Order: sequence, then structure tokens, then C-alpha cells
Amino acid sequence: MAGSTEAQATATTAPRIVLVCTGVRPEEKMLVEAFAARSVELFTADDRRIHGPLDAWPEGLPSADAVILRAKSHWRNAVLARWIESRGALAVNNSGVIETCGDKVATTLRLIEHGVSTLRSSVSFSAESGRAAADAVGFPLVVKPVVGSWGRLIGKISDPDALETVLEHKEALGGAPHAVTYLQEFVASGGQDIRSFVVDGVCIAAIRRSSTHWRTNTALGATASAVDVDSELARLSVAAAQAVGGGAVAVDLFETDSGYVVNEVNGAMEFRNSVSTTGVDIPGLVADYVIREATARQRLAHVS
Repeated sequence: MAGSTEAQATATTAPRIVLVCTGVRPEEKMLVEAFAARSVELFTADDRRIHGPLDAWPEGLPSADAVILRAKSHWRNAVLARWIESRGALAVNNSGVIETCGDKVATTLRLIEHGVSTLRSSVSFSAESGRAAADAVGFPLVVKPVVGSWGRLIGKISDPDALETVLEHKEALGGAPHAVTYLQEFVASGGQDIRSFVVDGVCIAAIRRSSTHWRTNTALGATASAVDVDSELARLSVAAAQAVGGGAVAVDLFETDSGYVVNEVNGAMEFRNSVSTTGVDIPGLVADYVIREATARQRLAHVS
């Protein structure tokens, strides 16, 4: 329950749910429709208009039992999740999941800690140490920003000379995006990978993303096709989701000769190209999950 009187709800009312976003994209429209189909109104709020003292419910954010965080900014989602949770409301995903999934180093460490098959990776803090870090991964490799999405600021590095140039550029540019270099093994996937969707511990669907480029982001033009979720894909996807804290996430994987391997886990999943492709009502299942969690928290607060 939210920590202000206007955010209170009783066990006899439908949970009050708010969607935070930076403009209403297709995914947000689909979520609004999914909640409406379940007779639950989904209020929306623009993250750019939210403000206020941290010891009160955020101004510009309607009172809520649960808040779905889909701002374009990872940092805004992370801050809002912490703020909302401090006021007693449910954040979806929770702050731990958002912070872990938004940080590639944190994600990789969690996957390793939980024994989830993932790509070899390494980090460095200078151009000099970057060359040694690359040796631990091997060429070719991929350089990625620690925080970033949609395939931005990533590059395939085929040899030490190219790596030296990139490392020197990152050092000269400076600033938070370039303070840490994240190096990851390159997978010769033929321009294909798999994105699976996990909601509340269940792998509900998966797509194959295909591209003429080695980057397979649909934001960069990759196309999607349906994938049958076999037992191993489901097992690894759920394990990856649990490693980062659960909730509703998308897991990016590669198929290799030795089986599936996890590339990344996304805490604010996009599914506009996946509902019609798979025939699975992804926003509906997300809505069911949020309503279920919010209602359970209402009942617990009512009893206590």
C-alpha cells in the first residue's frame, strides 16, 4: 500500500494501477487495453512531469497500489521504483530488477552467481587494462556500454588495433558512459537470436529475431518470427529471470552448438512485434500478473 492517505485502498476495491511512460507507445496502448478488458482502469503518467520531496508520494503521479514503470530512461525507472517502494506501493518491475537489468555488469554477475549459462565477458577501467581484459574474452568481441539499450554504442571488434582505437576514443570522451568498458564474447549467430518473455516465473512466449546485420535489435530493423518454447529454452529463460529478481522480463539468448546461452535480460520489455507473431497475449498476461500482485498486497495490508 502507498504511504499517503490518498493512496490507500481497501480489500474490497479494485487495485489502483498507474503506468509511467515517456509518451504512449504501442506497448503502452496495448497495456491500457489489456487492463480495460479486465475491468481495471490503468491510469497513465508522463515521467517528465513527476517531481516532489522524497518523503512524500511523488507529485504528478496519481495515487496507486501498483505502478508499472516504462519510462524511456533507465535511471528514471530506477529512481521512481525506489521512491514508490519507500511509500509502500508495488513497483513493476521492482527496483532491484530494474537496477540489475539496466546494468550489464550487474546482470552478468547475477547470471554467473546463479549458474545460468551466459557469454564470456570482462571489464576494464582504462585503455591499458582494456587490452588485457580483451585477452580474457578473445577476438572477435563486442564492446558495450554498461548502461544502454536498442543496440546503441555497441561495436564488434575484430582485432587489437580496432580495440585500441575504441578504447582511446572512450578514454578521450570520458563521462559515465565510457568510464567502464564492458567486453563480451562475439557469437557468430548468422544475424539471429532469440528473445523469450518471462512473466511471474513462466516463459510465456519466444521470438526469433533475424537481421542482415550482426546486431539483432528490432529497433535497428530486425524481423521477428515465432519460436516454439522447448523445455530447455523455458528452463534457461526462467532461470535467467529468477537470477535478476523475477517479475516480467525479456531474455535475449543465442543458440550455440552447446545449447542456449543468455546474452542479456531486459527489465522493461518491448513486445509490439511479438504479440501477433506468437499469438500470445503478452500485455494481457502482464496485466494479470500486476493485478494479482496488487490485489494480494491489498489483502495483506487489510488483514494487518
